[in-house]
This record gives sequence, C-alpha cells and structure tokens, in this order.
Amino acid sequence: MNVPTSRRPALVLAICCASIVVVVMDISIVTVALPSLRRDLGASVSGLQWTVDAYTLVLAGFLVLAGSSADRFGRKRVFMTGLAVFGLGSLLCSVAPGIGWLIAARAVQAVGGTMLNPVALAIVATVYPEPAARARAIGVFGSMSGLALALGPILGGALVDGLGWRAVFWVNVPIVAMALAATAAFVPESRAPRARRFDPVGQVLVVVVLGGVVAAIIEARWLGWTSPVIVGLLVVAALGVLGLRRYEPRRADPLLELRLFLSVSFSAAILMAMFALCGFGAFLFVTTQYLQDVRGMTALAAGLCLLPVGVLVLVLSPRTGRVVGTRGPRLPLVVAGVALGSGGAASVWLDATTPLVVVLAVYLLFGVFLGTVNPPITNTAISGMPRSMAGVAGSLASAGRQTGTTLGVALAGTIAGSGAGGAVGVWWLVAALGVGVLVLAVLSTGRRALLTAHRAAALFEEVERVPVSPRPPRG
Repeated sequence: MNVPTSRRPALVLAICCASIVVVVMDISIVTVALPSLRRDLGASVSGLQWTVDAYTLVLAGFLVLAGSSADRFGRKRVFMTGLAVFGLGSLLCSVAPGIGWLIAARAVQAVGGTMLNPVALAIVATVYPEPAARARAIGVFGSMSGLALALGPILGGALVDGLGWRAVFWVNVPIVAMALAATAAFVPESRAPRARRFDPVGQVLVVVVLGGVVAAIIEARWLGWTSPVIVGLLVVAALGVLGLRRYEPRRADPLLELRLFLSVSFSAAILMAMFALCGFGAFLFVTTQYLQDVRGMTALAAGLCLLPVGVLVLVLSPRTGRVVGTRGPRLPLVVAGVALGSGGAASVWLDATTPLVVVLAVYLLFGVFLGTVNPPITNTAISGMPRSMAGVAGSLASAGRQTGTTLGVALAGTIAGSGAGGAVGVWWLVAALGVGVLVLAVLSTGRRALLTAHRAAALFEEVERVPVSPRPPRG
C-alpha cells in the first residue's frame, strides 16, 4: 500500500483548499458577470444558462473518472495536470470573442476542474490518517467550497466594475501558477492500494444522462416540453439510467460504484448535496440578476450584498466541522435544511421596493445554510469507507454538488423565464429543496442508516482482503 507521508499536512491542506476555491468560485463568480455578458456578447437567457452549466455539467460528468484515474496514476500527478488545464481554460475564456467560444472554453476549464476537486479531497483524507484530525481537516476543506461560492460574486463584482467581465477568468492564471509550484514542492504522491480499471461505457452513460436532462430543462423554454427534441433528450437520459443499472454491476471496477449506494448514509449524502447546491445555484442565478436588473445596482454593489453570506460561511464552517467531529452530522444538517427552506420562502416576498435591510436579512439565512451544509455532507460521504475508496466516494460527493448546481441554474433560468411570477416559482422550489435536506438529514443519521454504512464498507474490505493461495505440494 502506498500511504503518503507529509511533514507539513497543514500546508498540503492549504494547497488543496486553494485549488477548490478557484474551481468552485468559478461557478459563482460568473453569475455576477451575466448581465455584462448579455450586453457585450448579445447572449440570450439560454446562452447565459449554458455559460454556467457548460462548466458545472462537465464537472459533474467527469469527476468520478478523475477520482478513479487519480487513484490509479497518482493523485499528485493528476492534480497538477488539472491545475494546468484549468489555467489554460481560464485564459481561453478571457479572450473569447463570442458566447459560443466562451461556452466551449468553459468546458475546457471544467475538464481541468474535474481533476482538482475530488482529487484534492482524497489527498486531504490520506495525509490525515487519524479520524478526528481527518474530520477537522475535511471540515476546513468543505468550508472552502461554501466560502468560494459565497465570495465569488463579491470578487466578481469588483472585477467586472473595475476591469470588465474578462477579468473574472484571467485572475485565475496567477493563482494556478502558484498552486502548481507549491504542489510540486510539498504535496506527496499517493495511489490507491489497488488500481481500478477504466470504464468507458459507464463514462459515456453518465454523460448521456446528465447532458440529456440538463439540455432538456434549458431548451424546453424555447422548444416546449412536448417538442420531439425535448422528449427525445429525456428518453435518451432515461435509457442511460437503465443502462447504468444493468451494465455497471457486472463490472469488477465500475465507474459508478453502485455498491456505495447500499449505505443509506452515503446515498442520502449524495441527495443532500444535490438538493443543497441546486437550491444555492438557483439562488445565485436569480439573485445577481435581481439585484442588478430589478434594483439597478452595479455589479460590485450586487456582490457586496452577498457579503453576509460569505461572512457567515467563514464563521460557521470551521465550527460546523468541529461539531461534526464531536457530535455527528445531524444537527448541522437540520440547521442547514431549515435555513434553506426559510430563505426560499422569505425570498418569495422580495421585489423592487423591499427595503435593502430586509433583503440582507433574508440573505443571512442562505449564509447559515451554506455555512452548515458542506462539512457534514463531505464527511458523511467518505466516513466508514476503506481508504482505497476515498477517491471514488469523494468524487461522487463532488459530482452530486456539481449536478445540483447545474440543475439549479437550468431550473432557475427556465422557471424564471416562463412568464410573470417566474421568480416566485424559483423561490418555492428552493424552499422545497430545504425541506428535502431536512428530511434526509433525519433519515440518514439514525441507527439503521449507520448500520447500512458499515455493511457497505464491509463489502469493499472483503474484496481488498485477497488471500494468498498456498503453493501446491510437490509430487
């Protein structure tokens, strides 16, 4: 077994946190630039949705492949490759001459991002072998995801107002360069004890499912839900799901490790990740345009209105990590579900005349939600699993987040653009997602759920304990 050692695990954690900050921030930092993109490039609402979703869709579709590839070829090697590709994609975004070019460059950017998020989590999990220290480190790592989402609009607003929308992309380049140098110097190489085989059929099916669903949601606004194109996309996605259920269990090393989902805790963590980030993705997509288009704010002012969200994430996330390490994930998840549901319901009443202090008070609820939801989800996803599955389990948790963000933007754009009162429909969707997180939090942290997690982990441990066959006697 190749177990990494590091004399500076805190520095390794900092490097991994820097990588997730730039990857996740590029989801939210773009939202504040959408009005400028629409004016400068003549983009439609659909084009704006694809500008966000081309990035998150590629992240969701290829995160699992990146995690398993890192387990096979080396996490440090894949991590550094991801940094280089992400930097190249950011540079291409900053010089895009039109919306089509920008969407394509966002996909390149996301290819690099797939090699950073889950791989960084696996690196953190392996350099902190002691469970309590690992829980604290994962809490810090998970908090960076929420903090990046919350602070993205603030940084993006300053860059858009001061330098233009292209600055939100080229600002990544020097950060990536420094991260590459630090990774080469300080991050230890590590691999899984047993390399997993590639699963090209499973990878294609995953992309077909996610791409079909997201494309159908985005384009249904223009083509209609009964359009042959939309119906065809949904049928293809449904066939992809059936293909995954039939094909993946037959493989020794499937891309989508369905046995992980025998754990109620793990399955609920993935669903909660999807629900939570779907709600927050919808919140960001609608809010940044509400503040600029409805209330007439500048990009920077709109970003600063989300400062309460970032402050609460910064304050609450480390404390949430400690609570998860000492008392378990139930309390933070319940708080997160209540805060998201309340924030969605309260946002229904916001309009152009709502006092700004009331708007900011509502955004505090989203800050409480984001500050308490990520650490328990991340810890739940990989806790109880053997170390060899850290990359795959972490990849699925990250894929759940990105899938949720992708669906949140797609649904928000489609619902909000459906006519008068569309934004109200988005907020009721966010409220319902908060209720979903609350229900799953209770179901996934009970005694029966924890027993299923131990049973699922035992399946992998049995496979890893391969006995050595005795040499046959001579003669």
